[in-house]
Order: sequence, then structure tokens, then C-alpha cells
Amino acid sequence: MTAEQDIAGNEGTRRYRAFLSYSHADERFAGQLHRWLESYRIPARLVGTVTRAGEVPRRVTPIFRDRAELPAASSLDQEVRQALSQSDVLLVLCSPAARNSRWVDAEIELFRNLHPDRPVIAALLEGEPEDSFPVSLVGPDANGVVHEPIAADFRAEHDGRKLARLKIVAGLTGIALDQIIQRDAQRQLRRVIAITLLTVLLTLSMALMLIFALRAQMEAEHQRQQAEGLIEFMLTDLRQRLEGVGRLDVLQSVNERALDFYADQSDLKALPADSLERRARILHAMGEDDHKRGDHAGALAKFSEAHRVTGTLLAADPRDPSRIFAHAQSEFWLGYVDFIAKRYDKALPRFLAYRALAEHLVRLVPGNQAYWRELAYAEGNICTIAVTRKGPEEQLAECGNALRTMERVARMEPQDRSLDADIANRHAWMADALRAQGRDVEALGERAKQAAIVQRLVREDPKNATYQQDWMLARYSNAQLLYSLGEKGRAEQLRDEARDDVARLIASDPENNDWRLWQMKLARPLED
Repeated sequence: MTAEQDIAGNEGTRRYRAFLSYSHADERFAGQLHRWLESYRIPARLVGTVTRAGEVPRRVTPIFRDRAELPAASSLDQEVRQALSQSDVLLVLCSPAARNSRWVDAEIELFRNLHPDRPVIAALLEGEPEDSFPVSLVGPDANGVVHEPIAADFRAEHDGRKLARLKIVAGLTGIALDQIIQRDAQRQLRRVIAITLLTVLLTLSMALMLIFALRAQMEAEHQRQQAEGLIEFMLTDLRQRLEGVGRLDVLQSVNERALDFYADQSDLKALPADSLERRARILHAMGEDDHKRGDHAGALAKFSEAHRVTGTLLAADPRDPSRIFAHAQSEFWLGYVDFIAKRYDKALPRFLAYRALAEHLVRLVPGNQAYWRELAYAEGNICTIAVTRKGPEEQLAECGNALRTMERVARMEPQDRSLDADIANRHAWMADALRAQGRDVEALGERAKQAAIVQRLVREDPKNATYQQDWMLARYSNAQLLYSLGEKGRAEQLRDEARDDVARLIASDPENNDWRLWQMKLARPLED
């Protein structure tokens, strides 16, 4: 039996909804369109209706894509002819490459010879029709009849991808285009409504969980699902609110919950980078809280582990600003532990490394206010060691650098009122630097600037424990300075006011070890 006889014997067999004809140059687009057509579901209300193409199916499958579906055979042309004979529609992807393809042209000619009454759909991908339509597509058939193809124009300035695809579905099923557009839009709308309702329900559920957690003061925290996102929220946004009211007892319960979750997360290679970064931030937060409670060993262990994590991440991508920032925090906290323990020789290299990382950040992203703020903190830490040790003038100069950098940050973000407390702190250390150089009168001026800022902050937010602590420290530092300048009466009065301040703070949170240390310092007599 010849190939032509075999095809003739199979003309009545309809195996494929469509035959997809295209140039090799358009293979990627053909693959995408083929997958979309075979996965597209006809809107339910249109399924089963009868059109000129017959009863509308649920899917427009199967679609024959010659270069994807042909089995190994001795004659490739024979397989193409067989598929063309068994296809309801010919779908031609038109482009300049397709117009120049003799295979596309031959497939169109053969299909029309086999099925002069079956539709041909032209999908214009690029170029103008006269440059992209194959000759056989627009030329007359064997009987001299010119068949106008059904056209779907994928060009952005014409139908565009979505409408062109729906036009093809209309051509394959015989459904009117406006019906498909309307039903498809209704289906999409129903999906959007369903997703929106689900999102609203999830949002309401999260809001209820948050309210419950705050009211129960974390008593029901052990009943919550162990999820990194929820734990991070509790140790970031939530902790900021709790720090403002000085509740280390509640923060401790949050820390324990996080420790339970991460107890078996020791293998860094088993965790993705995002999880590692989140884990490091949580370790920083937990270490800070441990230190405030006086658990210095626990704090050091957590800061050391965080340093290991952030160092590993930074080594993998040393120019990633977020990783540089995270490792800078690790350097700071390890230096802070040594500084509090008066191991200044160990603390200074950590603070210098912190400053180097902060300088790297502002070089990488010079317009980022947060990175400049980190640089001010880093300069301030070196200033702190210099003042404590009465170090050389080049280190004491870091106090002025820190103040100027923080003032620069304030000019970058004039609406950010959180910077006021930082600027007040920089004035305080500038005063101590001046005192270290014997310039007490100038130091008193810096203390006056600090006090004015902190007093305003306390007046604006009297329940903020951080501001109350700053005000207590400002009064005590002023008392020491005034005492050395001979104003002993005023100095004793400020010291007594600071004592009352710290007593109120301890009453609000008895577990805060920092406040108890300050209470002991305030109990000592003032000295020249």
C-alpha cells in the first residue's frame, strides 16, 4: 500500500483537535502555546453546546506538535502526512521564519488538499502579514479558491497574547469569540473572588491570633504551630513593642519558644540562606535579652553561634549588603560582651571590624540611611572604648565623627523621629570625650543638648521605658559633671532624681539586670 493510499484510508479518522505547524525558529513559542492549549479548560457553561465544529469538549486536546510527538520512524514525512490527515484544524504560527520555511508551506498545502473544508488558523507572532504569512496560506487552492484564514494576532499592539489565545480556542471549538471572552472573564473573576475571600479569612485569622497572644501574654504560645515566619514576627515586631514597656519576662518566654524550634537546626548546609539569616537575627535578639538579665554566658553562646552563621553567609556572597549588615551585627555583639566585661583589648578589634563592615556598606549603597546609621553606631563604639580607657586623641575623635554621621543621617530622613534618641546619645559620649581631655565646661554644653532631647522624648512618650532609662542616665551624668565643676547642691539633686527614676524602672520589670546595676552605681556618693 502506498503512502497516499494509507492516508486516504485514514482521512475519516479524526485523532487530533489540531495540527500545529511552525518553523524551527519559533519552537520555543510553539512549545509554550502547545502546553497552554492542552491545559486550557473550556468554561463549564459552554461545555456540551453544539457549534459548527460539533459538540464543545471540556479541553481542546490533543494538539499534534510534529517535532515533539513523532516517534522514531523510517519516514518522517509519512508521519506528518498521517497526522495532518487526522487533524480537525491546522494551526499555523506565522513569522518571517515561517514564511521562509518550505516545510510549513508544504504542511499547509497538504492539509488543504486533504481537507479543503476544514479551517486553517493563522497565529501571527511577529512582522507584518505580507512578510510572515506563508505563500500557501494566502494563495489559491487547487481549485483556484482563496481561503481567508482565521487570524489570531499575538503582537502586543494588536490582539496581544491573551486575546490571541482565546481566538485560537474559538477557532478550534466554533464558539463565538465574545462568548469565550465573557465566560473566561467570569471564570477569572470567580477565581479572584475566591482567592480574595481566602486571603481575607487568612488575614482575619492572623489578626485574631495576634490579639490572643498579646492578651494572654504569650501563655498559649506553646500551642501555636512551629513556623519560622511566626517566630520571626514574635522576635522582631513584637519584641520592639515589649522593649518599649520594659517586659523582659515576656521576651524570655518568646526566646524559649524559638529555642525549642531551632534546637535541631545545627547543620548549616541543611538550611536555605533565608532561614540562616533569620536564625542569626533571632540569636542576636535572644543574646541581647540574655545579657540584660545577667546571663552573660548564655548571651556569649548565642552571639558566637550567630557570628558563625553570618560569617558563613558572608563568605558565600561577600558583596551582598544584607549579609554584610548581618555580620556587622555579630561583630558588634561579640565586642559588646567583651566591653561590658572590661576586656577592652578584645572588644576594640570587634568594634573596628564592625566599623569596617559599616564603611563597606555605605560605599556599596551610599544613599541608604540605615547603613549610615550603622556607621554612626560603629564610630560611637570606638569612641566608647576610647573614653572608658582615656585613649589617644585619634580614638576620642571618633566621638565627634559619630555625632556628625548621626546628624547626617537625620538630614537624610528629617521625618524619622527615632533618630532623636541616637543623636542625644552621641551628644552624651561627646561630653565624655571632652571630659577625658579636661574640657568640662564644653562637656556641660553637650550634656545640656542631650538632656533637652531626652526630656522632650519622655514628655512625648512617658510610658516608653527606653526613654525613661535615657533620662535617668542623662540626669546622673549631669550630676557627675556638675559635681566636678563645684555645683554640688544641684548635682546631689539630679542624682536623687535619677535614683527615683531607676527605682520606678525596676518596679516595672524586676528582671532587668542592667537597671539593678545602675541602681547600685547611683547609691554611691558623687566624686570629683
